[in-house]
Amino acid sequence: MSTLNNQILDEIKPISSAETAEFQENGHILIRGVLDKDTVEYFREYIVDAAQRHNEEKRKLEERDTYGKAFLQIMNLWRVDAEVKRFVLAKRFAKIAADLLGVENVRLYHDQALFKEAGGGPTPWHQDQNYWPLDTSNTITMWMPLVDIPNPEMGMLTFASGSHKQNNVSDIIISDESEQTFSEYVKEKNFKVTHPDSMHAGDATFHYGYTMHNAPGNSSDKMRSVMTIIYYADGARVTEPKHKWQENDRQQWLMGKEAGSLADSEINPLLL
Repeated sequence: MSTLNNQILDEIKPISSAETAEFQENGHILIRGVLDKDTVEYFREYIVDAAQRHNEEKRKLEERDTYGKAFLQIMNLWRVDAEVKRFVLAKRFAKIAADLLGVENVRLYHDQALFKEAGGGPTPWHQDQNYWPLDTSNTITMWMPLVDIPNPEMGMLTFASGSHKQNNVSDIIISDESEQTFSEYVKEKNFKVTHPDSMHAGDATFHYGYTMHNAPGNSSDKMRSVMTIIYYADGARVTEPKHKWQENDRQQWLMGKEAGSLADSEINPLLL
């Protein structure tokens, strides 16, 4: 099985010029069948196991704030598990990301397991990239369910189409405040709000770092297990952090690289 998975992870899934155009116009796209069911099931075991071992959230759901209720969040699992590393560094994913961005190569920013528990709360409206001290808007996140999401009420990712073209709208991080601020902005700008009706395990959405998005709570009785991988275009440089969250990211995900230097630390490998 491992050899088979290796082949699949290194096989290129072609992206059409129409798909690239759709992504760059809307700021997001759904790609069906990025991985087949058997391969997802194989890697799900390792990702879930690694996430459980490294999850530091011990509070009950009702004891957490909005952010804590939105999902269990465990990052850089590729650093602690060999099979998860194979998944995260897959050329198949990285090539899709590079093609959608229209760049030659991408680097890994970090991975992120986002597990929305049964009864878990909504994810507030936000932009990802206001956390990232990078000098490029060529950033992209792959969001891949490891289980089927039969309807939006299980916590489907929801996008404001075209919102990435506004670049950084606010430095408010994901919170009740970001929900209010970005919700009002989405209505004011009349962005089309859209989401897939359903996704199979192994389908994936891709979105720009500045694309505004949210997710409803998980009203099902099952865990919404999702693995995400964040990429940025090779050649990006580190910027001076604008707030403590960017400084935290600079230290944690860019190994403290100085502002102005290439974002090319050993934990940000080239992927193609």
